[in-house]
Amino acid sequence: MRESKYLKANKENLMKLLSIPVIKDFEVKDMEGVLKASTVRKYKAEEPIITEGEQADSRIFFLISGKVRIVKNNEAISFLHRRGDLFGEMGFVRKTDRSASVYAVDDTVCLTTDSTYIKRLSGNDKIAFCYILFRGIAGILADRLNETDDALVKAKAEISRLKKKVS
Repeated sequence: MRESKYLKANKENLMKLLSIPVIKDFEVKDMEGVLKASTVRKYKAEEPIITEGEQADSRIFFLISGKVRIVKNNEAISFLHRRGDLFGEMGFVRKTDRSASVYAVDDTVCLTTDSTYIKRLSGNDKIAFCYILFRGIAGILADRLNETDDALVKAKAEISRLKKKVS
């Protein structure tokens, strides 16, 4: 993994951040702080990004390019490939060990943001920042829950079909 030390608050980097769905509602002044708390990490194919069971830190990952595989108990459960896809948020939200591993499928670039940036904010800035961030994370988690519900319904229907076939 290669990591940049610091993202400059230039127009190009601000536009990249603003194209990420979770943080598109932030104001430009807020993006400058996010850039200071962020790095760009580049991973090679099959390189681990997050390891299941490791202690979660304060990093949240935004996929810039490439594709990642989410693995739980050595079973691939999902793939992320869209610019702005978010992962690592559960460690931030729940403050627990990492619940899954994440591997780069091919050469992958991520924006990693140190969420402890929030601790440096105060007053209305902190409230607004947290509101926007958590609203974005809640939307992503709701979408993932819907996908899981759909998969569960299909799996139950398949089990029922197989039981009828065996009977």
